[in-house]
Amino acid sequence: MSIPLDYEILRLIWWALLGVLLIGFALTDGFDLGTAALLPFVGRTDEERRMVINTVGPTWEGNQVWFILGGGAIFAAWPFVYAVSFSGFYLAMFLVLSALILRPVGFKYRSKRPDAAWRSRWDWALFVGGFVPALVFGVAVGNVLLGAPFRLDSDLRSFYEGTLLGLFTPFSLVAGLLSVAMLVLHGAGWLSLKAEGKVVERAQRFGTVAAILAILLFAVGGAFVAYGDMGYRLVGSVDPNGPSNPHLVQTVKAPGAWLSNYGAHPWMLLAPVLGFLGPVLALIGIRGRNGTLVFAGSSIANVGIIATVGLSMFPFILPSAIDPASSLTAWNASSSHLTLFIMLVCTLVFLPIVLAYTAWVYKVMFGRVSGEELRLNPDLY
Repeated sequence: MSIPLDYEILRLIWWALLGVLLIGFALTDGFDLGTAALLPFVGRTDEERRMVINTVGPTWEGNQVWFILGGGAIFAAWPFVYAVSFSGFYLAMFLVLSALILRPVGFKYRSKRPDAAWRSRWDWALFVGGFVPALVFGVAVGNVLLGAPFRLDSDLRSFYEGTLLGLFTPFSLVAGLLSVAMLVLHGAGWLSLKAEGKVVERAQRFGTVAAILAILLFAVGGAFVAYGDMGYRLVGSVDPNGPSNPHLVQTVKAPGAWLSNYGAHPWMLLAPVLGFLGPVLALIGIRGRNGTLVFAGSSIANVGIIATVGLSMFPFILPSAIDPASSLTAWNASSSHLTLFIMLVCTLVFLPIVLAYTAWVYKVMFGRVSGEELRLNPDLY
């Protein structure tokens, strides 16, 4: 079968699509997580907490599709990455999934009894379901930048030599707290658009703190990357159209190498600029009581921060801290040429359908959730 696109181009497309899916997850399910993390603090009365829950109630299940798509894309397009990350980070993923399971259970069971203590416990369960995944996702990204403790043997079997507690290093905790800050800011932006009254005021106060922390933590993380002992680079010539075999590409640890792409391609500096600009715009929106600007700023922050990680590491996807020669890149860890092409055709057909349906859902659900609406519709969450 003659494939009209080079292997290198397909690998680049799927590397970019993986980033798009991760950004899509942060932009959609991200405000669900941020809203859940804010729930016990911005809602003082039962009606206010019901208002917060119902801002995400109609869409949170659909937003989780981006999470599933991201995992599916890794499985199909980057099988080596899937094998190493999903087996090595198994306990961390189990922790995330356990927390995420609390969301549907909390939404369904909270309103089953009018007892205040019963509802308060489920409110805190929803908080855990928002805070823990946001933290662990950031910690995972921090460990990807540091390098994961895995190696590949001569038969390309992966062996993970890390522990769950070993994931929580000073740098990865900074990345985790940055993730929490940017998603809490995103949740505050969402509530600025969808809630009303005191809920919006409290959300914007917490959003102010989250925006300031996002700026500071992003700067601290950048200092770690620039001056810490992290970074990898390829040695010698690399064939972007070569076979997917990590042992055919030589990799060495090179502290500070994550900044080299910005010198070679200055346009990439746009990503960290957006990472700082987004929280600033959100702060301006909060000060001006402009919910649209708050949400736009938080969205830009998500795009900028996630893009900064991807562009800094390119072409690496998952470097190895204990055996750099086993590091996985866009050039040595993909599926076959034919597989990537068939998947791309399917994506070009179905992704626009998903996006169109998602846009239609948000259009139908557009508008604020009011206290009066909750009183008139007791069957809402």
